[in-house]
Amino acid sequence: MEYFLQQLINGVTLGSIYGLIAIGYTMVYGIIGMINFAHGDIFMVGAFIALILIVALGLTAATPLLLLILALGLVLVIAMALSAAWGWTVERVAYRPLRGSFRLAPLITAIGASITLQNYIQISQGARNKPLQPLFSGGFTLAEKTSEQGTFAVQISYMQIMIIVTTTVLMVGFTLLINKTSLGRAQRACEQDRKMASLLGVNVDRTISLTFVMGAGLAAVAGLMFLLYYGVIDFYIGFLAGVKAFTAAVLGGIGSLPGAMLGGLLIGLIETFWSGYFSVEYKDVAAFSILAIVLIFMPEGLLGRPEVEKV
Repeated sequence: MEYFLQQLINGVTLGSIYGLIAIGYTMVYGIIGMINFAHGDIFMVGAFIALILIVALGLTAATPLLLLILALGLVLVIAMALSAAWGWTVERVAYRPLRGSFRLAPLITAIGASITLQNYIQISQGARNKPLQPLFSGGFTLAEKTSEQGTFAVQISYMQIMIIVTTTVLMVGFTLLINKTSLGRAQRACEQDRKMASLLGVNVDRTISLTFVMGAGLAAVAGLMFLLYYGVIDFYIGFLAGVKAFTAAVLGGIGSLPGAMLGGLLIGLIETFWSGYFSVEYKDVAAFSILAIVLIFMPEGLLGRPEVEKV
C-alpha cells in the first residue's frame, strides 16, 4: 500500500506537467481546429531560458529561501514572456498566412517550426544534457513501513507540492478566464464560428494570437517545473513531452480544458504505475494502448464533445 501511495504521488506530479502542456494544444485546437506541433518545443525553449537565467543569477541550494523564491519568480516571468513571444511568432509565421488554405499546410509549417526550434537550441546550447543541481530539498513523510527488506517511507517533496499546487491554481485560473472574462467569451465565440464572431465585433486575429501566447506561457511554466523537478534537460525533451501532452489532450477530449488536465493526469499515472509494477521499457506502449482503447469506445475522448457539422 505504501508503494502504491508513493507511485500515486509521483504519477500526479508527472501528470500535472503533462496537463499544463496539453492545455496549450487543446486551446489552439478549440479555436482554429488545428494542432500546434511546435508547442512541445516551446516548452523546451522555456526550460532552456529558465536554466540560462538560473545559472546567470547564480542560484543554488545555498541561496536564502526568500531570495531564491523571488529570483525564481523573476525567472518564471521572463521565461513566460520570451516563450510567449515564440508562441506569437509561430502563430504569425506558420498559421495566420495559411489559415484559409487547406488543413495540411499549417500542419507542415508547424512541424517546420518545431524542427527549427530544436535545431536552434541544439546549435546554440549544444546537444549534451544540461544538468541543474537541486534548488529545493526536503519534504514530508506521509507513511512509513518497516519490513525484512528495510524501511520504506512514503514521501512528498516540497518540489512535488509546488508543482501540484501551481498546476491546480493555473487550471482554476484559466477556467475562470475562459468562462468569466471578455477574452474568454471571444475565444468561445471564435471556437463556435470565427466568421460570425468577426461580424459581431470580435477581433479574431488578436484572439487567436492571445490564445497562442497563453498556451506558450503555460508551456514555459511546465518547462521551469520540469527543469526543477528532474534537474536535466536537452534539446529533444520538447518532442517527447509534446507527444505525451498531445496524447493527453486527445485522451481527455481535444478542445476541453478539464479534459486536457484529466488526460495529463491519466498519462502520468499510467506511466508511473506501469514503470513501478511492470517494465519501464513498455510504459509508453501502455499509455498509447490505453489511448487507443478509449478512442475506440469514445472517439471524442473522456470529456470531449461530439463535433457537430454546420450545414
